[in-house]
Amino acid sequence: MAALTSELLNMPAPDFSLPIIGGGGRQLLSDLRGHIVVVHFWSAECPWSRRADLVIVYRQAKWEKLNVRVLGVVSNANEPESEIRYEAELRRIKYPLVHDYAQDVAATYRVQMTPHFLVLDQRGVVRYTGALDDASASNRLPKTIHLDKAVNAVLAGQPPNPAVTRAYGSPIVRRVTS
Repeated sequence: MAALTSELLNMPAPDFSLPIIGGGGRQLLSDLRGHIVVVHFWSAECPWSRRADLVIVYRQAKWEKLNVRVLGVVSNANEPESEIRYEAELRRIKYPLVHDYAQDVAATYRVQMTPHFLVLDQRGVVRYTGALDDASASNRLPKTIHLDKAVNAVLAGQPPNPAVTRAYGSPIVRRVTS
């Protein structure tokens, strides 16, 4: 089986500025340079995203001490801000969630489903893109948490292996355009 590839890998992450859910202005991705950044394409309704938050919320406390920041990007057209805020509180999300209303960021990063993760190094270069782990509908218990391996590799100044995995979850609900 051929290795997966991504044209984003080892390239500067395209910058974006999105409104922070619940107020608080806007988040510019480039404002996080100097940190390792985990960009988490997140959903209030996707059960796989909910499952990922069990891991991310736990990891975030450890990662913050290591100069790693998590940023959630919400791109589903069917999720109102009230539902997003409710789910974020229920899941005890402490990282900022930003709203990709126009779905431009999801399109730029070629994200098709939630959850989908990217790991950026301190210079804002994409070093990993893909799944949280190797779980799927047929294999619910993961053996490898790809995101942990990717973050640990970037912390060590090494390229993640694998650097690209196939995301698994729920398709992003797209806006209907006429």
